[in-house]
Amino acid sequence: MIEYLFDEMISALKKGAKMAASIFPMVSPKIDPAPLFELFRGNYATELLTAAVVHFNLFEEIALNQVGSESLRAKLGLERRAWVVLITGLKASGLLLENDGNLTLSEIAKSTLLKDSRHSIASYIGLSGQSSGVLEMVNRLRVSKPVHADKPDVGAAFIFREGLDSAMDKTESAMNLTLSLSGRAMNVAPVLAEKLPLTGYKILLDVGAGSGLYSIALLEKNKDLRAILWDGAEVLKVADNFVNQAGLASRVTSLPGDMFADAVPAGVDVVLLSNILHDWDEPECIRLITKLVKALPKGGLLLVHDVFLNDELDGPLEIALYSAALFSLTEGRAYSKKEYQAWLNKAGMTLVKVIPTLAHCGVMVFSK
Repeated sequence: MIEYLFDEMISALKKGAKMAASIFPMVSPKIDPAPLFELFRGNYATELLTAAVVHFNLFEEIALNQVGSESLRAKLGLERRAWVVLITGLKASGLLLENDGNLTLSEIAKSTLLKDSRHSIASYIGLSGQSSGVLEMVNRLRVSKPVHADKPDVGAAFIFREGLDSAMDKTESAMNLTLSLSGRAMNVAPVLAEKLPLTGYKILLDVGAGSGLYSIALLEKNKDLRAILWDGAEVLKVADNFVNQAGLASRVTSLPGDMFADAVPAGVDVVLLSNILHDWDEPECIRLITKLVKALPKGGLLLVHDVFLNDELDGPLEIALYSAALFSLTEGRAYSKKEYQAWLNKAGMTLVKVIPTLAHCGVMVFSK
């Protein structure tokens, strides 16, 4: 059904035609699709492990030299974002332990990943050492830039800002990439709306709105709410189509712009960051959060709807692998609730509650 709807949406948008409105109003799925996302991202476990064993000789370095995490990062020449993604994946896989910044090998890593170990399988893992996926991951880790960011004819997927070649500025790729994420939103957005009533709030700012489906679900559940969808012009063409099909055009304003460069729209009392902050590195996240919080009134809400690593950055594995995917495609990674809370607290927000939604996601509700 979703595949059919996806094809129909692409066809309708390309032709400027209307799509059957059978997907509205939005309803929560009976089954959480999380296991499929775990299968889909499983390749990143292979790529991180093989990169560590074959290309960075990481387990040997730790066993022989007993270096601290930061010292080893510097020796390997990896930027912090790349290092966190790599080490988090290995810790989540049960291969590394970290205590006060010092890395040690787990028992299974000692037994099987050191080249001189009696039961080593390092050579077996080396069979994948030159595979295209592993080589691409090694390159991403070394340059710490998203794939295609240096190719103006293609551009980085899912993110755009001044000075970055982005696929989201191009009509065809923006449409396809935005619609590619709509299947997940169709599953998760109605669950978010059911679990998070916004009674009494008037104007929702959906930052990096994408398909607009999260706002649509929230508007369907909160009849007095209006929404501003803030994203690139090409992306909003997809959102506008969905909004029209849902019959919500009178309650939605589409605002093309750059969330980093442009002023925050006035009058909003709820800000939604759904799967947005994980696209950016820490300085950009902090800068955006600070900007948004300043625009909120006292009592206003900021909603961080995302996936969350453990506070110790050692799992869970499914989020660590998603983090590797985000790292490869964007300028960000997955973050922990502890990291988000520190940034929001410093900006003047207080954490009210954390609500799980679907597909590994949850929403952190902050109040000013």
